[in-house]
Amino acid sequence: MEKIPFRYDQVGSLLRPAVLKQARADFKAGQISAAELAAVEDQEIIKIIEKQKAIGLKAVTDGEFRRRWWHLDFIAGLQGITVYDFETTAFGITTEAQGTFVSGKLAFDSTHPFLEHFKFTKKQAGDVLAKQTIPGPNMIFLDSMILSKQYNEAPVYADLSEFVADLTVTYQAAIQAFYDAGCRYLQLDDTSWGGLFDDRFRGMITQNGYDPDQLIQEFGDITEAVLAKKPADMAITFHFCKGNFQSHWLYNGSYDKIAKRLLAIKNFDGFFLEFDDERSGSFAPMANLQDQRLVLGLVTTKTAALEDSEMLKARIQEAAQFVPLNQLCLSPQCGFSSTQEGNTITEADQWQKLALVIETARAVWPDAE
Repeated sequence: MEKIPFRYDQVGSLLRPAVLKQARADFKAGQISAAELAAVEDQEIIKIIEKQKAIGLKAVTDGEFRRRWWHLDFIAGLQGITVYDFETTAFGITTEAQGTFVSGKLAFDSTHPFLEHFKFTKKQAGDVLAKQTIPGPNMIFLDSMILSKQYNEAPVYADLSEFVADLTVTYQAAIQAFYDAGCRYLQLDDTSWGGLFDDRFRGMITQNGYDPDQLIQEFGDITEAVLAKKPADMAITFHFCKGNFQSHWLYNGSYDKIAKRLLAIKNFDGFFLEFDDERSGSFAPMANLQDQRLVLGLVTTKTAALEDSEMLKARIQEAAQFVPLNQLCLSPQCGFSSTQEGNTITEADQWQKLALVIETARAVWPDAE
């Protein structure tokens, strides 16, 4: 098998088709059953996998078509987690949202629905590799504990080390469960690292009694512990973006503060990092990369404007001043539909951007076939 991540790759989520959005609305209104909704999901996932195959992607996903959120649906399926509804303006728009908090002892549930979801994707993928995405462990640490009003009002763990131990075992069990289900390409999506360099979030973290600089080390330690028992023939990658909700972003700042610790996590096979605008800063912090691959997220999923292939090639060469070209790959900067609403682009825009990634990568790397 070719090295993972691939020279041209994708993050995971894809725009939800109108028929799926309607089915989800009908289910919410009580007009169709859960089984009827699942049947529509099945049908649309089969179609989206075939489309990914048709354009030449080497790893296909289910588009996250069964999820409302890129992260919360997985976290909600863990033991010791409570979900709640609220209204947010965090992304610059007022919208309904959901959050989670740690309400009991964390553990992985062996009946987690994502396992059966993956088996379906793998079956439909056939002889093409099926990629599974889940949120990384520090999403729970930051959102469901450190910054959680509910958790801080009623702490579950007497000692932080107990929480870290349970979080680690929970994710080790999740990784093993996906491996046993046949997964050989798993991606941890973990935007929580953005809170460690964004000034506003660093202030919130400090107010809650934590040192954001110390957390950079702890986030890395937790991630390394989670990956410590990774099966030898399973590729695991890391994806980070600064927020992606209906084409809006959340975090400000560059990778300078986190790059040294993050890129030192050797058990990741690669890092998908966002570089689609000036908020990403320079490529200089990427010089901390060791022997993993770096997937440059140069093609934005937030706007419809199609990037120029020559510009992308120039930026890849710019990145190659800090990371050997042989360790670089190309992808969109994030998924196209981190939530069920999706970004403000069309499906045609989505496929054009994915095709551009493939075309550009094949022009840059001789082994990108």
